[in-house]
Amino acid sequence: METPGLVVHGEAASFSTALRSLVNNPLYSDVRFVVGQERQEVFAHRCLLACRCNFFQRLLGSELGPGVTSPVVLSAVPAEAFLAVLEFLYTNSAQLHRHSVSPLGRAPVSFPLPLMGSVHTLFHIPTSPERNVHQYRKNINFCSQLCLEFVVKVLDVELVCEALQVAVTFGLGPLQERCVAFIEAHSQETLRTRGFLELSPPALLPLLRSDKLCVDEAELVLAARSWARVGAAVLERPVAEVAAPVVRELRLALLAPAELSALEEQNRQEPLIPVEQIVEAWKCHALRRGDAAPGAPCRRRRGTLPREHHRFLDLPFK
Repeated sequence: METPGLVVHGEAASFSTALRSLVNNPLYSDVRFVVGQERQEVFAHRCLLACRCNFFQRLLGSELGPGVTSPVVLSAVPAEAFLAVLEFLYTNSAQLHRHSVSPLGRAPVSFPLPLMGSVHTLFHIPTSPERNVHQYRKNINFCSQLCLEFVVKVLDVELVCEALQVAVTFGLGPLQERCVAFIEAHSQETLRTRGFLELSPPALLPLLRSDKLCVDEAELVLAARSWARVGAAVLERPVAEVAAPVVRELRLALLAPAELSALEEQNRQEPLIPVEQIVEAWKCHALRRGDAAPGAPCRRRRGTLPREHHRFLDLPFK
């Protein structure tokens, strides 16, 4: 049996620095990308991308031949996010920043969030054999984990709803859990942010189902109405129609009779909540039982303010 030879390791830092110098460097590049809505031109090296990432191996191997200079257009991927993906592929690391200007020209957003979305866009393989599915998951995980660690460190009230939306959209369970926990601890501040108003129904649902929100139900009803109004204006649909997927999670029986009467009157002027849901809440009051009617949850949230009738509810906060 042949004796294994001596393995010599060079300095990792200098190796990484040398490869980083090739990121978006036209020197020796043999493939060009046009990325983002800004149509930024990005240079890369075919062999390196192909050996590091199954997505690029498939893309560059089938659509471009040697010497072809036509750019690969990836308009759905923000330029800065794409460059971060390249940096990771070239050097096995990437430098992330707290804020980056959105490609849509809106207010600053956290850079790792569009990066997470870009990873899923870039590495999506609609139908793949098992070996490619494994590679797909591996590609997803390396950047998602990198971004998750960074986002968790810089998570704040202004960022958390955007992070939650990304987590729900791409099925990033650990990030969703972190975001929900953060919102539970900072409920009142989060409800006042623009990010809250822009949540999709699937992203809003886990919040409205939480017992740990530090906010009173009356405030939550107002926030839900504001959210539905914004959605109605954007989608040009009635407020009640926009609110329908989530409004059942509001715990109206927690409101005092006077509050419930005021809500009922406002609901006549601007329908938000199904009439039968309000009737169910009144039934809980009349029968003095928290389980008086199906679909009328009475569990108190962490931030629920005490009211006289709460002593009759059978389902205390857990």
